[in-house]
Amino acid sequence: MAVYFFYGDEDYNIDLELKKMCSKLNPDFLSMSLQALDSPDFNTLINALRTQPMMFGDMLLIINSEEYFLSNKNFFDEKQLEEIEDALKNNPPTLNVIFVLRLPRNENKAPDARRKLYKIVSKFNKKEFPVFKTYKTAEIAQWIRNQAKDKGISLYDDATELLIDSIGNNLRQFDTELDKLKLLAYPETKISKKMVEEICSSNEDLFAFTEMLMKNERDSALLEFQKLLYKKHPLEILSAVQTMLRKWIVIKTNKTLSTEELAKLTGMREYGVKQTLQKLKNTKISDIVKLKENLFRAEYNVKSAESIDIISEVECAIIR
Repeated sequence: MAVYFFYGDEDYNIDLELKKMCSKLNPDFLSMSLQALDSPDFNTLINALRTQPMMFGDMLLIINSEEYFLSNKNFFDEKQLEEIEDALKNNPPTLNVIFVLRLPRNENKAPDARRKLYKIVSKFNKKEFPVFKTYKTAEIAQWIRNQAKDKGISLYDDATELLIDSIGNNLRQFDTELDKLKLLAYPETKISKKMVEEICSSNEDLFAFTEMLMKNERDSALLEFQKLLYKKHPLEILSAVQTMLRKWIVIKTNKTLSTEELAKLTGMREYGVKQTLQKLKNTKISDIVKLKENLFRAEYNVKSAESIDIISEVECAIIR
């Protein structure tokens, strides 16, 4: 078959590409036809590369290679690298091999091109998966259209624009929102701006809820939390608020950076960064961190089954 090298800081697009390739395998023999290894040692790697697929069809070997390229350790000597290259050149006809390198998001890192292993895998099917720049809305819009098509829906242009304004360049969140929009629109398949507004309004409610917490308006925050429960599961609310607080912490601790740089760090649009900076003007970073810790503790207690009353656990975190 073929050898591939996927790398980049947009891990969601990498995941989608891997999912697409996995879907081509025989589902009846998936446990035998799919293997994933995390920066394996030489013996494990070379044995996997030389595996002769059996009668159940094609095989897919995924090599998660972060340690190979990002650590200071030398995994292979010259002789071993020659054996790896030879194994890749003589790849069995029913085996696909994918070296995967997920780079830290928005840190402008690149694989070390001086490494012999990089030179070897780059000779094959190399493909980069970079994060979309927040200002390149045309590229983001095309990605949304493609994902929507795969889900059997389509969006009006103004609906796509509003979705981008609300989310920025977070592809994983786009995909989640598209799934929600598909359910909201059923049995229709065309997504309108009004539908997106309905989805985005819940995000605005989350922002309002979190702002009340920041202002120590506990009673109002509890009431807002009760309203949110009609739209979202408590754990979904916790997860969304945690993500929001994480972005706020990044913004508050990097105030010397430009809005463009903050947008890259958070995955937000510049306009959203400016709005957040203004709204958090009188908010202490210590208060944001404390709230995040309280909510994290509540989420942990729920997921570890230490608390059986999810709503009460969250409410206690709010007033703590």
